[in-house]
Amino acid sequence: MPRKFSSFLLILFLLLFTVQVSSSVAIEKKDRRFSDIILTPSETNLLVFGKLKNGFSEEMLQGLHNGIPIQFTFFVELNRVRKNWTDERIIEMSFEHTLKYDTLKETYKVDLEETRQKTFTFQSLAEAQKAMAEINGLKVIELSKLIPNAAYTFRIRADLSKKTLPMGLHHVIPFISWWDIETDWYSTDFTY
Repeated sequence: MPRKFSSFLLILFLLLFTVQVSSSVAIEKKDRRFSDIILTPSETNLLVFGKLKNGFSEEMLQGLHNGIPIQFTFFVELNRVRKNWTDERIIEMSFEHTLKYDTLKETYKVDLEETRQKTFTFQSLAEAQKAMAEINGLKVIELSKLIPNAAYTFRIRADLSKKTLPMGLHHVIPFISWWDIETDWYSTDFTY
């Protein structure tokens, strides 16, 4: 009898834990979004600029100061819109921004995968967070590959963190394997 009771308590605890975590993730997701997205042509490329709002949680920042890097993975899509036909995927890419804290030097290092100078060092957390959340001049596609007067849809989203159940409990409760903290797709249409 005690064994059945302890199993019941474990299952009850896991279900309560699941409801609490999934509701907090849903609340957090609403606040995380892209803003100030600008698509603009350079002489040779289509560039994108923008910001990710509310990308950091207290849990992430605590982990950062305990030696756990924060990683944002951005996903970009560019589709050509075709009337009476499915849209054509022109570009699909991903890139990462990683934030690390150096406890000895008390500095923050940000790796931006899409830039030429990949690593930037900051003295303050606020500056590092700003660099992590900004997209500055990402080259999406060469202008020569775009068709003049054609309609396009640009989409972007970000995965900010993955939460897993501790100690492999996702094997015990298979319908709850992970929760992703991610943004919704930001989408904008334009004609080249």
